[in-house]
Amino acid sequence: MKILKKADRILLEMCTGMLLSGIVFEGIAVWFVKDKLFFTASLWFGVVLAMLGCKHMAVTLDRGLAPGADASKIITAGYVVRYIALGVILALTAVTGVLDTVFVFVGYMSLKVTAYLQPLTHKFFNKLFHETDPVATPMPEEETESVSVEGDDPSDGE
Repeated sequence: MKILKKADRILLEMCTGMLLSGIVFEGIAVWFVKDKLFFTASLWFGVVLAMLGCKHMAVTLDRGLAPGADASKIITAGYVVRYIALGVILALTAVTGVLDTVFVFVGYMSLKVTAYLQPLTHKFFNKLFHETDPVATPMPEEETESVSVEGDDPSDGE
């Protein structure tokens, strides 16, 4: 439990969601494929690839949001690197036939499914760690001073 608590919470929640969606994909699709081992290897390779992509995304966001960093360039470059890598891996699986390209892609799509599951995994880990989310409070309103612009004074007679 101590190791889990020290882990990056969002990454933990996302990886848990990817594992859950991989299990669901496996449980549904394994009944419809002939070569179950080939399918399983392809699917779980895609899920692991999604986890690596998620970790890369987290590192990229940390670098991009660091003080003094040019966020748009760093985050865009990370996005491009992830999708070029995915394209190369999918092309290699298609050309070599080592894994099924479609199921590798389905496994990678667990990253997208996880985005929808994250509120559920967040609640699960809150209960597991006996934590609660902080309650949002409104920020105090700032006092605004009215500034009159030259020529905007109604007493000018214009």
